[in-house]
Amino acid sequence: MDGNKGSFRKRKRLLLFFLVIAVIGIIIFFNLQSQREKSIKVMVEKVKRDDLESTVSASGEVKPKKNVNISAHIPGRIVKIGVEEGQRVKAGDFLLKLESTQYEANADRDRAQIQSLKADLIRAEAVLNRDKSFYERQLKLFDSKLISTENLESAKAQHEISKAQYDAILFQIKQAQASLQSTLDNLEKTVYNAPIDGVITSLRVEEGEIALVGTMNNPGTILMTIADLSVMEVEVEVDETDVVGVRIGHTAEVRVDAFPEEPIKGTVTEVGSSALEKLTAAEESKDFKVVITLEDPPNNLKPGLSASADIITARKDNVLAVPISSLVLREKKEEDTADESEREEGVYIVQENRVKFTPVQKGIMGELKIEIISGLEEGQEVVVGPYSALRQLKDEMLVKVEEKQEE
Repeated sequence: MDGNKGSFRKRKRLLLFFLVIAVIGIIIFFNLQSQREKSIKVMVEKVKRDDLESTVSASGEVKPKKNVNISAHIPGRIVKIGVEEGQRVKAGDFLLKLESTQYEANADRDRAQIQSLKADLIRAEAVLNRDKSFYERQLKLFDSKLISTENLESAKAQHEISKAQYDAILFQIKQAQASLQSTLDNLEKTVYNAPIDGVITSLRVEEGEIALVGTMNNPGTILMTIADLSVMEVEVEVDETDVVGVRIGHTAEVRVDAFPEEPIKGTVTEVGSSALEKLTAAEESKDFKVVITLEDPPNNLKPGLSASADIITARKDNVLAVPISSLVLREKKEEDTADESEREEGVYIVQENRVKFTPVQKGIMGELKIEIISGLEEGQEVVVGPYSALRQLKDEMLVKVEEKQEE
C-alpha cells in the first residue's frame, strides 16, 4: 500500500511539472508574438469644440461701381479739351469739343431747304384751291346738264393733280425737317459733357487728334473714362467648385496688394450666373465672376489695383471639430453593402494603443479643421498623422503615440 502511495505522489509531481512547463511555454509564446507585432508611430489629437469659418479664396482687381467710357459718336477732329486726368467733375461739366463746321453748314442747308419748300407749298396750296373751286363749279354745271362728262372729268383730274403736288411738297418738308433734326443731333454730339459725377481716371486723346466712330471690327476711339470712386468694388474670379457656396450678402475680407497691412471689409453683391469666357479654349476649369462691394475703402484706393478676397460662406461656433488631416477615405467592408457608395470617410480613434476606424458625418470646413456632426464624442483621441502612417492603418493595429498636439 505504501508503494501505491509513492507511485501516486510521483505521478502527481510529474503532472505538475509538465503543467508548469506548458504555462511557461504559453507565456513565452505570447510574449514572442507581442514582440513580433510592430507598432506604428502616430500623432494624435483630442476631439474638441471650436469656432469654425468656411471661406472661399479668390483674386481679382479693384473697380469702381460706376465706370463710364466716353466714346466718339461721330467722326471729327478734337479742337478743345476742357479737363485733365485725375480731375473731379460733376454731371453736365464740359469735357471736350469736336470740329463742328461741317455739321453747322449741313444744318444751315437743311433750314434753307425747308424755307424753299414752304414757299413751294404756298404756291401749291393756291393752285390746289383754284382747281378745287373750278372742279366744284363744273360739278354744279354738270348736275344742271350744262357741260359734258368730259369737261367734268378734266376738272376732277386737274384737282387731283394739284392735291398730289401739294401732298408731295408736304412730304418733302417732313423729310427736310428729319434731315435737320439728324444734323442738329450730330452737331450736339460735337460737344461732350460729363454724364455722371466722378473723376477722370483716363484721358486718352490730345487736341488735334481725329476721333473715329466704332464699327463691328473696330471699337472706335475711347476719348476718356469717368469713374465714380465713392463706391468701390473688387471683382474676383471664383472656381466652379467653390462658387456654388457663395451667396449675395456673404461677408468678405479683402486685401489689396498695395496695402497688405490694411484688410478691408466687404459684402458680396453679385454672383455670376454663367462662366467667364477664356481667351484660349484649352482652359479646363471654369471661373465665375463675383463682385464684392467694399465698406469704407481707403481714400487713396485706385481702380486696377490687384486684390485677393476671403469670402466667408459659413460660420459655426462651439462645434465638435477635428483636423482635416485626420480624415481618411477607405473602401467599405463587404458586409456594408446596403449603401450604394463603395467608399466611406472617417477617422481612426485610439483606444488602449490600438486604432479603430469610425465613419463620421462632416459639416463645414474651416482653414485647418472640419466640423464633425456625428460619429465622434468630445475628448476622444484621433490619429492626425503622419500621412504615411494613416495610409497603413487598419482596425486593431498597434500604434505608438509619438506626440500629442495641444492647441
